[in-house]
Amino acid sequence: MNTLVACTFVFLLGHLVLGINAQTWCGKNYMSTSPVVPPGGQFPIPSRSQTPLLSLRCSPAIRPYLPEDASSTDTSFVSILVDAPIPFSRISNAAPITFPPGSDTLQVTVSVDGTPLTHGAVKLNSTKTLLPFSLRSLQPRTAPYNISCSATFATQTFHATGSLSYLPAPPSSIGSVTKMDLRTGALLARPANGKGGPYAPVLPIGFYTQFDGYLANNLSVSAELAAQGFTIVHPIPSFSNLTALGLVLDKMQEAGLYLMYDMRNTYQNTTSVTEQVNRIKSRPNLLLWYTADEPDGTSDPLTATSISSNLITSLDGGDGKGGAGYHPVSLVLNCQDFFFNEYTSGSDIVMQDAYMIGNNVTFSSQWGTVCTKDYGDCGCDNCLGTFEDISTRMDEFRERLFINGWDRTKAVWTVPQGFGNDTYWKRYPTGKEFVVQSILGINHGGLGVVSWDDPTTPDMKASASILARSLPMMTPFILSAAASFRQVTFNRVDMGLWTVGSETLILATNMNYATVTVRIADLGLKPKGITQVLNSGAVLTPDTTGLTFESVGSGAFVVK
Repeated sequence: MNTLVACTFVFLLGHLVLGINAQTWCGKNYMSTSPVVPPGGQFPIPSRSQTPLLSLRCSPAIRPYLPEDASSTDTSFVSILVDAPIPFSRISNAAPITFPPGSDTLQVTVSVDGTPLTHGAVKLNSTKTLLPFSLRSLQPRTAPYNISCSATFATQTFHATGSLSYLPAPPSSIGSVTKMDLRTGALLARPANGKGGPYAPVLPIGFYTQFDGYLANNLSVSAELAAQGFTIVHPIPSFSNLTALGLVLDKMQEAGLYLMYDMRNTYQNTTSVTEQVNRIKSRPNLLLWYTADEPDGTSDPLTATSISSNLITSLDGGDGKGGAGYHPVSLVLNCQDFFFNEYTSGSDIVMQDAYMIGNNVTFSSQWGTVCTKDYGDCGCDNCLGTFEDISTRMDEFRERLFINGWDRTKAVWTVPQGFGNDTYWKRYPTGKEFVVQSILGINHGGLGVVSWDDPTTPDMKASASILARSLPMMTPFILSAAASFRQVTFNRVDMGLWTVGSETLILATNMNYATVTVRIADLGLKPKGITQVLNSGAVLTPDTTGLTFESVGSGAFVVK
């Protein structure tokens, strides 16, 4: 949530920000009396290479493993993932490679503490090659195992390292475990009602939700949200009444809603974090922790998110030194490019919140100044004021994770704009615009959709509910480790296509404020049958050869 920084405490749309000496946002001066000073903190772009490189990478398929996984018969589940991209830029762990004629396969050996764990053949420029291993050769412990991968290719040798977390069975003080499926980036969790059941992939959809005056005042809200199809609630602190908090969390669990627990106001206070984690970690519906809210905007200390994440993990089953705990840690970044590496290092899930509806992104209505790469605050950092701001931000975040070698170990979520008529944003998004924002996030790699904020307008809540109710028909494609994916855009209709077996999910959204039709043949598909699973202003053409989208309309279709 974009927030103003001043020399006093300022409340804006539910965010509490402690002022700093200079009035900056994303490192930029924004007061008309302040000079233009480049903010710095830009992501380092890797240099180009004239010759091909190999960036060998290896990671476990799941994080963390538990003793219960030792008996798994799914060889893709208990495996080491090996990626072997061939870039022409000096990304993380990239090394020169030459190609002898007739050879395109690496021989890879994976070791733990010097002891071989598994081995196999890996094609060059491939992703997600699975090398199965047995957990029985390891002992559960809080500290992660260091894994090393050694690859030979002709006379060349390449190396990579990674981390494997194999935690003990959770003690009674831990109410749930959330695993990350590093094959897809999705979360795996048992049902939120605490009544047991198998782990299943979760694509959370819901809202940052006002606590005082909403959740705490009406204990039936949780059941209403669940009935509308939402799967997660992110209560907004502060939680001054702990009795009310407990009642709300009980009702969320009864309704089967996952909890995203927020410590934004206190995440740098070790005593408070310790108290909160120890209070909440026994909750069966706890899905993940949330620490910093736009720390890049407020220029929080660059080590703050990592220090907090390590503390949380140490209290939640891990060693607090980089290994996994029983639940992942998340945060949201507001800036387009301001110390991304430093802030993101303290998270498993990084969210983006580019809010571009109803605001002038080139001239600040709040401060009467222009907004540029080096100056000003218009409520959407370095934005163009189009829906592409969202897809571009998602793509940039995911590309940076890839460059850093973090693309397996960190995931990206999206935060649609669910508010308006305040400060920079002069109107509310419509319901259809809300769905456009959400689908753009998903099509560009988002594995969670959590909007700021609820209560929202009836129109947005109704449209969000339509999307939420349709997701169970889409997640078997979006979260499948076996899915092949491609994203295409025709005439500003953004489409994600996930293929599993003989079926393809098309999730599409029209960024135009005009009707557009896309021919299915242009997507390379020859359907024998089409089933629509989401209608937010999109239909099949009468002859079933195309998809017609209303102004900012969206739809999802399963093609056989």
